[in-house]
Amino acid sequence: MTSGPVTTDAFWLARAVELSKLCPPSETAFSVGAVIVGTDGEVLSEGYSREADAHNHAEEAALGKLPDGDPRLRGATIYSSLEPCGQRASRPRTCAQLIIAAGIPRVVVAWREPDLFVSACQGTALLEEAGVEVVELPELATAARAVNAHLLG
Repeated sequence: MTSGPVTTDAFWLARAVELSKLCPPSETAFSVGAVIVGTDGEVLSEGYSREADAHNHAEEAALGKLPDGDPRLRGATIYSSLEPCGQRASRPRTCAQLIIAAGIPRVVVAWREPDLFVSACQGTALLEEAGVEVVELPELATAARAVNAHLLG
């Protein structure tokens, strides 16, 4: 007997944390991984910070691999090892704005962005104001923070 695809939030968020370990190190940005999963449990895209560009964030990298307006995104969940950014200097749109524009209705994160580079990150608030469900799985926060231990001291 075979089973269907694994679709638990903890499984996919752990995958995002694993992807964060692929990030080129930086002293000025967090290492973050992201996985976009469709309603059927299929991985639509994956990405990690600084994957193809020194300024890329994980969510941006994953979304950039999909065509604009991909209808599968309207039922997808994006898993990110860190709260999507709500403020950004290096790009015209934040990750929260990109997620909203893509029509993704659900975001699962391991931890909220600490006040290291941005004070009072508003990513979660922006997403929720737009009607996006945000779920935090704090049991994976330690693993996500460990990848960024060099920044956190």
